[in-house]
Amino acid sequence: MTQKHWSKFQLLNEVNTNPNISIKGSHSYYSDCWDNGFEYSVVRYLHGDEVSRQWEPRWDIDKLYIGDYVCIAAEVIILMGGNHTHRADWFCLYPFMNMIDEAYQGKGDTIINDGSWLGMRSMIMPGVTIGEGAIVAANSVVTKDVEPYSVVGGNPAKHIKYRFDSETIKQLICLRIYDWPQEKFNALQPFLCNSNFELLKAEIAKFDSLK
Repeated sequence: MTQKHWSKFQLLNEVNTNPNISIKGSHSYYSDCWDNGFEYSVVRYLHGDEVSRQWEPRWDIDKLYIGDYVCIAAEVIILMGGNHTHRADWFCLYPFMNMIDEAYQGKGDTIINDGSWLGMRSMIMPGVTIGEGAIVAANSVVTKDVEPYSVVGGNPAKHIKYRFDSETIKQLICLRIYDWPQEKFNALQPFLCNSNFELLKAEIAKFDSLK
């Protein structure tokens, strides 16, 4: 077995076996140096892991969707729906097995969109959507949706700033960069690794004109 080191990572599409986790593309990764890896340590309480995939579900299972080019730093936690049997609106929070079906409250699917970055030890709460290109700061607890190309941080995570102006963000989303054919993405990669948006648009136009 290869020795773990902070310079190495897991490609999610290569290590995921849970049928309730959907991984888009082949570039999203997890920095697994200090724990037991993406499926075992990051994704918590999701039906479909090595043990629970043999169980007959008692309710609809919340799914986890992860886009392409997603960066998941070390010791991130993505909390899923399997343990939501503590009813805050009931007098007693205890999950009695004879009332477990009534106690369960699904939170909906969790979606980590393309090109986003989850900082070290951040926690994503159930049912949250992380927008395209968003950054979640280290040690943050994300309890609500995060807008595309924004930066959030803290506990609970609050909006800090947008990475670009609103018009640039709107145009970036319309470009659907992470749905491009691999040939186009590779050709334009030097201009994606840049902050000159006018240059990027010009190079996209040039590439498209040759097709």
